[in-house]
Formats: sequence, C-alpha cells, structure tokens
Amino acid sequence: MIRMFSTFIKIALASLIAGMVLTKLNLSAEQILLEIGMTPEKVMAMLERGFKWAIPNVILGSMVIVPVWLVVYLFRPPRG
Repeated sequence: MIRMFSTFIKIALASLIAGMVLTKLNLSAEQILLEIGMTPEKVMAMLERGFKWAIPNVILGSMVIVPVWLVVYLFRPPRG
C-alpha cells in the first residue's frame, strides 16, 4: 500500500514539475492540442468513447478473473 502511495506521489510531483516547465515556456494545454489538430471537446469525446468501450470489457473480464483469483488465493498454502 505504501509502495502504491509512493508511486502516486512521484507521478504527481513529476506532473507538477512538467507543468511548471511548460508554463515557463508559455505553453498551455489548449495550444498543444491545437498544434496536433485536436480540441478539448474532441479529447473529451474520445475519452468518453474509450470508457464506453472499456467498461463492459473490464466487467466481462472480471467475471472470469476474480473467481479464478479467489480459488487460487483460497488454495494457496498458508504463509509463515
């Protein structure tokens, strides 16, 4: 748990530093998106479409993976 929290802190810190550097270079998210031919609305539409595709697949996969994991976990020999 501490390892995952540490990873999140590192990602947040790296993102903050990258954002500060980009701000000092007078770049914004809108400018970068326009350079690659995208708009914030188009990005949001793509994210929404991606979530609509991913959620049913994650649920379907978890209906197989979670029971298999549970059986393996229950039959694992005790530690220590």
